[in-house]
Amino acid sequence: MQKYSNTDKIVHTFAKGMEEGGVTWELHNLSNRKEWDAAREAFINNERTLIAFPLYVECVPSLMLEFLETLPKEHKQPAELSFMLHGGMDEGNEFRLCERFLRELPKQLGCSYGGTLIHGGSFRIRTAPADQVAKMVTPYFEMGQLFAQKGNFLSPEATKFTGMEQYPWLVRKMVSLLFLKKVNGEFEQFAKDWGCTSPLGDKPYSE
Repeated sequence: MQKYSNTDKIVHTFAKGMEEGGVTWELHNLSNRKEWDAAREAFINNERTLIAFPLYVECVPSLMLEFLETLPKEHKQPAELSFMLHGGMDEGNEFRLCERFLRELPKQLGCSYGGTLIHGGSFRIRTAPADQVAKMVTPYFEMGQLFAQKGNFLSPEATKFTGMEQYPWLVRKMVSLLFLKKVNGEFEQFAKDWGCTSPLGDKPYSE
């Protein structure tokens, strides 16, 4: 559902930043197939398109790939395609393979590449209190202002936005222990709150 979408919260904050920079925009939700025709027309008729999505289990969402297959392979006028990529992982290197795919995608659709804005840690947006959510998405407002100025994500500021590329070795070990002890417990609580009655490690079909 859209109200639970981390991408939706990120995009609307980003768009407010663009508005501050004098940029007009229109939003199309690709998770709703009824909006595909309008989204396709917007892609064909505009000079700049920005696609935002989460790296879902380290994969591009299949529904987005299906929509991309419906787009024309040639653009009517010079156009630029940029991306906003986010996900639950904090380290930038988790996103690099997908970034390579996105770098090659625009030319297949008759566009130039406008860069990819990458930032992790977005899983917590859905579950955090409202004041913490506002704090987590506020940096996207500044990136929206930057996009209004530059028109793309090819600037050093956009590159820096990703944050750390990889945790130091000791921190990685500590995070692993934290995940085993604390985060697993949080997932168990999420599951309970969402109505799950079996343990997350349950294997009913293993025998």
